[in-house]
Amino acid sequence: MTKAKTQGAAEKEARVEETPFEFIASICSVLVVGLFILTFIAQNMVIPSGSMENTLLVGDHVLVGHITLSPPSKWMPFVYYREPKRGDIIVFKKPVPDDVNGQPKYLDLVKRLIGLPGDHIHLHDGVVYINGVAQPFPKTWLNVPPDNPNILPFLDEFPAVPPVPEPGSYITNAWAEEFSTHVVNGDLVVPPGKYFMMGDNRHDSADSRFWGFVPRANIIGRPLFNYWSFKAQDGRLEQTGIGNQVAWMAHVALHFFTDTRWSRTFHVIH
Repeated sequence: MTKAKTQGAAEKEARVEETPFEFIASICSVLVVGLFILTFIAQNMVIPSGSMENTLLVGDHVLVGHITLSPPSKWMPFVYYREPKRGDIIVFKKPVPDDVNGQPKYLDLVKRLIGLPGDHIHLHDGVVYINGVAQPFPKTWLNVPPDNPNILPFLDEFPAVPPVPEPGSYITNAWAEEFSTHVVNGDLVVPPGKYFMMGDNRHDSADSRFWGFVPRANIIGRPLFNYWSFKAQDGRLEQTGIGNQVAWMAHVALHFFTDTRWSRTFHVIH
């Protein structure tokens, strides 16, 4: 037997086949690392509605960072933490549940932080005033003529015009009863530990004007960037049921290249 054949046979004998147990252990390790990342570091989120247009579009797939706005942790002392700032785009748990298939569910929402604890807020003619100072409109704000009959009056004159629960308005009874206790001299005062959120598409956003303040504990993180954006109609991604999901997957497969918004790939969100 030649030297080369002898060396090849030795290498073959040296190889150890992976056992089924070792294969399963490897898969579990990958799943554990992935679960850790999705739980503590980042998560995927799909934008289902136009409440943040044109900052975020329906069909945007964004990566949400958990760490920066999380409460400081002793076991990660070198990680940078900070408190939410006015103007941040925030992902948070809605403070009141929605009815999803007959069950209450606290949905993840994304809005812009307008009011910090202690801020005095009111809207007049659609302009937001914070501590008496008029705020510029978001650059991406979709302006709607004020004489549009579909605009609820309280959206532009808040809290001077109180929110009144009506069918389909998303205004909660609890908030309609509570909000007047936070009004001082015509301003809504944000209480300690709470935040006031609004969508950039102010006339088509169910936000803190409809259901109240967001507790600090409900804040999840910030959307960092768009990793994929696919054209979708408002509300299409909120449809449930296997039939709707299969139909949507088929639509994506057929129109992936034509309906992907390539210019928004890796678009930084701010």
